[in-house]
Amino acid sequence: MPGDGIGPEVIACAAEVLRRVRPDVECTEAPVGGAALGAGLPALPVETRALCDRSDAILFGSVGLPQYDGLPLAQRPEYALFLLRRDYELYANLRPVRVFPGLEEASSLRPEIVRGLDLIVVRELTGGIYYGQPKEQRTVDGVDEAVDTMIYRAPEIERIARIAFDLARERRKHLTSVDKQNILETSRLWRRVVSTMSAEYPDVRLEHLLVDNAAMQLVARPGDFDVIVTENMFGDILSDEAAILTGSLGTLPSASIGAGGSPGRQFGLYEPIGGTAPDLAGKDVANPTAAILSAAMLLRHSLADDASAARIERAVDRAYADGLRTAEVARSGGAAVSTRAFTQGVLARL
Repeated sequence: MPGDGIGPEVIACAAEVLRRVRPDVECTEAPVGGAALGAGLPALPVETRALCDRSDAILFGSVGLPQYDGLPLAQRPEYALFLLRRDYELYANLRPVRVFPGLEEASSLRPEIVRGLDLIVVRELTGGIYYGQPKEQRTVDGVDEAVDTMIYRAPEIERIARIAFDLARERRKHLTSVDKQNILETSRLWRRVVSTMSAEYPDVRLEHLLVDNAAMQLVARPGDFDVIVTENMFGDILSDEAAILTGSLGTLPSASIGAGGSPGRQFGLYEPIGGTAPDLAGKDVANPTAAILSAAMLLRHSLADDASAARIERAVDRAYADGLRTAEVARSGGAAVSTRAFTQGVLARL
């Protein structure tokens, strides 16, 4: 689903890389978001949803355009993403955050603070305050008020924590669970469930941080984190904070995975997190890295093909090591390559 703004450009690049490493993968395109609304269709057309039902995974370009801002959610491009997450139970959002060698200067932090940064945020995606009921604006005794309900059940916490523990076990065996247990009952349950589960993972070091402290530590000592797991709203905020440490949203992929799929494979939606950037659309200047790495995550999680995923990741690493830069990460006065040129550079290094 190419989506809006720069989505079609960067997803085309990702699909080209995907087909190069796995020629047997069939990619079928469908409209979503503003592209669908502009054609008089819902944000998630019936035909697009039916295609998802028949597919192993979704490679998704960002959705959202300025002309839809301020409209009710069901009339905005972003509604498609809401429906996909909910209807396919894509409850785990994985956001790797990594600084490529040579791009440290792009960060707003000192290079020595972000050098070697490699962490992943695991966000619970289908529960908490975004989905709890009641959720409404109302008038009580002549006074306008609004209510959002924050609710978590133990099984929801267990399934997201298990994904985080498993990831930590495969990485540096350090898991940070973020909550607000000094104030929120949902966080007290969260901490209790995660702490109990840690007995199943004696090789993983578990630490708990309050969300305000976690936000500070992400800036002060980002290199000390490995895997971070947290609930929906905290994850929404912290994952964006972590992402900007790299200096460019254009390099960061994401995966939203759920319980569906065959054994060893998870149905998922894979997307770059940088947004639609409509001011850059059609100019061949957007950074396709995040979309290409999202395709690598698709291979790893939905097609159980770690070798091909790693092959793409190594090619991207080599492209940056050899000095290829799109405009937003090019050094001051340095040469910048186009979207297509960067993609060709990755393909050449496969």
